Amino acid sequence: MSGTLRTLIGFIFALVLAACQDENERPRGEYITRTHDQFTSIPSPKIQPKKPCFWEKSQDAGIAEITKECFRCKGNSLSPVKSETVRGEIVKYHDCGGYKRHSLPLFNGKEGIYPVILDILNHIQAQTGHRVIITSGHRCPEHNTYVDPSPQNQYSKHQIGAEVDFYVQGFENNPEAILEIIKSYYTENTLYKDKKDYTEFKRYDKEESLRHKPWMNKEIFIKLYEVYEGRNDDNRHPYPYIALQVRHDRDKNTRVSYSWEQAFGNYLRY
Repeated sequence: MSGTLRTLIGFIFALVLAACQDENERPRGEYITRTHDQFTSIPSPKIQPKKPCFWEKSQDAGIAEITKECFRCKGNSLSPVKSETVRGEIVKYHDCGGYKRHSLPLFNGKEGIYPVILDILNHIQAQTGHRVIITSGHRCPEHNTYVDPSPQNQYSKHQIGAEVDFYVQGFENNPEAILEIIKSYYTENTLYKDKKDYTEFKRYDKEESLRHKPWMNKEIFIKLYEVYEGRNDDNRHPYPYIALQVRHDRDKNTRVSYSWEQAFGNYLRY
């Protein structure tokens, strides 16, 4: 065999060995080539600020007026299904779609809640200089049952725009001071100050489940829940809170009480 032929065979053999190398030892993918004056610019990602919920909008702007918008139902269709055994049968509870799926209660065809609730909460803010935190405003019947399926809660006035649960920033552990401010709404208001059935508060002796006996006058009924009382999905915070109910409609001069028609048939579905 000539030297030239042996050289050619050796070259071919070297090529075959190179082709048979383990793939892990070979670079993968394609090379990107560019000239010296070509540059690639990757823009910085834009951070989209979180759009505040209706009850958060005024946090950076100081104390805002309490309006009906603060009372929108806090139900969420993504909430997990709850279940419990009732008389030997499993009952499941689904949350509602919240304020995006239904309105507030209707008053003369317009959304709203009882005006005295707004007046008292704004009075508290004016007197304290601190924000009222509404933990539970309107609850549609579906969310109301999801929050608390107990039989007594099915008649909750949250469903008719006549009840609110709240605490006050800076007074989280001093709700008694807020109770006195609520009373001052009546004693300092020219609309009420000469009417004893509004300015004088009585204690409700029939409530045995709470540490504090509720307070009431002709128009409102007040419960004070301690940190170990009244806990539900709307009130999972670690503070005492106040529940305020409307007893009397000052405009119509009628008693305010729960009814199935008001709770189930007096709001819009979207």
